[in-house]
Amino acid sequence: MTLLATLTKYLTLSTGESIFYREAGLTTSPTILLLHGFPSSSHQYRNLIPILSPHYRVLAPDLPGFGFTSTPTNYAHTFDALASTISTFLLEVPHPPSKFSLYVFDYGAPTGFRIALSRPKDIQAIVSQNGNAYVEGLGAFWDPVKTLWSSNNSASARDALRPFLELDGTKGQYFNGTIDANAIAPESYSLDQYLMDKPGNKEVQLDLFYDYRTNVPKYEGWQKWLRESQVPLLAVWGKNDPIFVPPGAEAFKRDLPKAEVHLLDAAHFAVESHAAEIGGLMVGFLKRNGI
Repeated sequence: MTLLATLTKYLTLSTGESIFYREAGLTTSPTILLLHGFPSSSHQYRNLIPILSPHYRVLAPDLPGFGFTSTPTNYAHTFDALASTISTFLLEVPHPPSKFSLYVFDYGAPTGFRIALSRPKDIQAIVSQNGNAYVEGLGAFWDPVKTLWSSNNSASARDALRPFLELDGTKGQYFNGTIDANAIAPESYSLDQYLMDKPGNKEVQLDLFYDYRTNVPKYEGWQKWLRESQVPLLAVWGKNDPIFVPPGAEAFKRDLPKAEVHLLDAAHFAVESHAAEIGGLMVGFLKRNGI
């Protein structure tokens, strides 16, 4: 086993969740917390972790409702709950980090920004890869989800979103906007769909679609923290993403004039097709900021 080896582990929290996570790098190195999105898991970072681990300790947990993490039967899948669970994970993981950088993608953004506001002095930097914090970043993809919000979570509005939870919907997130389809490994969307199809999981995903409405009113608070903290931020976005669109990346510069923004010729899952480029940008950015 070498420094570059990625270990897969489980940690049962005091609150009852069993967190599956990937870890690499030395525990004495600065920590980066990688937070994935829908409908994926820490598996999406399998190519990025080896680029980061020679320089950093990397922690990549599967969020509740995703991957191989499991939760008690009475667990309420909301973004508040996801953030609370990952906050507990950060306290109970062996060698808990006192400070860390956040990599936020998709659902990882509302999870990560909640954590940041609960530990504002502990965040060393943020890397946002299609991780949104501005209304400008919400693409047309969200229109049917907004219908769910306005319907008060009606059965008909939930049913209208169910096709998105099937294989074509999952594959679309990987391929829509991808320039080179050969860059998308089939195990990515195949694993996502296999785990999506677990009994009861699609209802969990619809619950999270509905709960996403709670994130938008929080954007203002997240932006206020960015302005006040001037935390170093790197936005690396797939510019062809129909879910979180480029204006969401560019908006960071309103609150963080020194933010670095890079728009890649990639789709939503830019880390699937551009891991080497993203990893190189990350390491350079963090080193320039003394991390």
